[in-house]
Amino acid sequence: MALTIILLAVVALAYANGANDNFKGVATLFGSGTTNYRGALLWATVTTLLGSLAAVLLADKLIKAFSGKGMIEATTAADPTYVAAVALGAGLTVLLATRVGMPISTTHSLIGALVGSAVAASASIDLTVLGDKLLMPLLISPFLALGATMLIYPLLKSSRRRLGIGEETCICVENQVMETVPASCSPLALVERVDHWSVTTGTTATCASRYSGRVLGIEAAAVLDKLHFLSAGAVCFARGLNDTPKIAAMLLVVPAVGRFSACAAVGIVIALGGWLSAKRVAETMSQRITPMNHGQGFTANAIAGLIIIFASKFGLPVSTTHVCCGALFGIGAVTGAARWKTIGTILVAWVTTLPMGALLGYCTFHLLHSF
Repeated sequence: MALTIILLAVVALAYANGANDNFKGVATLFGSGTTNYRGALLWATVTTLLGSLAAVLLADKLIKAFSGKGMIEATTAADPTYVAAVALGAGLTVLLATRVGMPISTTHSLIGALVGSAVAASASIDLTVLGDKLLMPLLISPFLALGATMLIYPLLKSSRRRLGIGEETCICVENQVMETVPASCSPLALVERVDHWSVTTGTTATCASRYSGRVLGIEAAAVLDKLHFLSAGAVCFARGLNDTPKIAAMLLVVPAVGRFSACAAVGIVIALGGWLSAKRVAETMSQRITPMNHGQGFTANAIAGLIIIFASKFGLPVSTTHVCCGALFGIGAVTGAARWKTIGTILVAWVTTLPMGALLGYCTFHLLHSF
């Protein structure tokens, strides 16, 4: 019975992870108008699944870290009730955030659930492992992404101008038909139809900002779009590589489940969750943090991807959410177009993720234990 609950809980957590996290790597593709929602979602699904499969070979350290071993005493970490409580507590936290369209960290919710469930089980917790190996990378990574973006984007912008690549801004011209009644006419007079031309400058929300010029004989805009897709794919691949082993670690307490089957199953469910339920978080990430053009979106993705891949290589559990959002915050700060109200709401959600995961992990452990 306990093993069945673990399987169901891990499936729920993986689905919630996909729904909340899958679109984050491609949010700039959609937000900058490089592609439409379905195109971005398809690219995210394919590249995230590839990252999940690659985790079988490259993510031993993360699987070990999120099995709870080393931080929680071994007997508790292997207890099916404890594992099920962690998965349920983290999954419920992410599902609640996804329901309201808030991009939160699955990693934070998992750590909160690990701690809350351990407290409920009266297990000892190694605070050194918790702080140095888990919490410290999570706290540093968004500030690293924010600072790197604010530093690198102006340099890339300056390089673009030196290469003679200009930025195109659209002007929207439309013919509006206005119905008027001359003042000298009686109320029964015929209505006159008058053509009225209006001219307005477009914004990134209504009209894509493109680049004009050539580099080595190649159109700059075409090159940038391809690089943008590659950077978005890199972020999604890195997210699958970084997040899959965190969830798959909980399946390894089931005797019949091996590392490959655990990562493959989790990867498939993550892909399914992203494909079916990513819409609300996608709108927040793509449109509500900051407007962006193609170059800004590429910069944010490239920096986020490098940080996440570097962290995965060394087994550091960074949050894809925090890194991607940190990069977008940096773009908004540099351009002066950040929507601080939305950013403030996201930060509040981040602060509450750990305690919420801990509370739900604590409650679900007692609930499961009572059965």
